[in-house]
Amino acid sequence: MKRFVLPLALLLAACGDRASDTLHGYGEADYIYIASQETGVVRELLVREGDQVEAGAPIFTLDPDRLAFNAQTAGAQAQAASAGVRTAQADATLAERNYARGAELFGRGFYPRARLDADRAARDAANARLVQARREAGAASAATGLARQRLGDANGAAPTAGTIQQIYHRPGEVVAAGQPIAALLSPSNMKVRFFAPEPMLASLPVGTRINVSCDGCTEATTATISFVASEPQFTPPVIYSLDQREKLVFLVEARIEGVSRIRPGMPVDIRIAEP
Repeated sequence: MKRFVLPLALLLAACGDRASDTLHGYGEADYIYIASQETGVVRELLVREGDQVEAGAPIFTLDPDRLAFNAQTAGAQAQAASAGVRTAQADATLAERNYARGAELFGRGFYPRARLDADRAARDAANARLVQARREAGAASAATGLARQRLGDANGAAPTAGTIQQIYHRPGEVVAAGQPIAALLSPSNMKVRFFAPEPMLASLPVGTRINVSCDGCTEATTATISFVASEPQFTPPVIYSLDQREKLVFLVEARIEGVSRIRPGMPVDIRIAEP
């Protein structure tokens, strides 16, 4: 039996040295996490997992009562600030007239300088109050616009067409600002990830087109390499023998072109597309 050991070992070594033109990977996706810019209670959820939605389709709404109260308060403050501007404007107009009348009388010698100086100071003070009132009115108007915008942000919509992959919060739950409520998968955000050995990197630059096949796929899907890791995923021993270089692999990502049957986590086979 010993005479068969060496030929069998040589056969196995030869098979191990034979390079394959197929690499193995898996589907991956960049999800779009739809969230609210405001903290609140989820009032209504308008989609379910697996639903196909178009761009702009409503996804959820938050309870608007708290935000509506803020908008009403800001609106009342803006009205008060506008009334303050009108009052300050009237005071400034009156002070300007008083000063002009005093200056005329002073020029004719019927008005004391001290009184004229007081009129000038009153005019300047009235103009300063007018400027401040206008600034406050501008700030109040901006606050009102922001409050109304926040009220509109209580409704979440799909930024692009896609499929609802996961729901994270249901009606009645409290969510913080920026906390995802639903995850959306757009077909344009599908990609594949695989690991290429170091000797193959020269033939896999960014922009290279590859063919991707999967179980159940009737035909291969085309993808374009969009990322190649600059560092290896596996660090071999210091001495880089031929065998060890086969273990030095780099992460590669490729964007899928068009719509395909590939889904996140699905195993795939990758081959370099024919030129």
